Amino acid sequence: MAKSIMQNDRACYFCGRLDGLELHHVFGGVANRPVSEKYGLKVWLCHEDHTGKNGAQYNKEKNLLLKQDAQRAFEKDHPRDLWMKLIRKNY
Repeated sequence: MAKSIMQNDRACYFCGRLDGLELHHVFGGVANRPVSEKYGLKVWLCHEDHTGKNGAQYNKEKNLLLKQDAQRAFEKDHPRDLWMKLIRKNY
């Protein structure tokens, strides 16, 4: 399990909460979760920011922000063509 490349601290990525955290793979599903795991495209979220009414699982803006931040973090150490090969979308 690779460490997150998006955050160093174990705190909610959005609100900074320290308890009740859940690991969120920015790119989920059968095909993409292993990519998120391998390259550290994951963040800690509190329950509300993860699966709550306004959480990243349901809020398109939060979900998009995570994907954009993931791409920026990835491209600090990897070329864009690898990103496109793995994720197949430029955010």
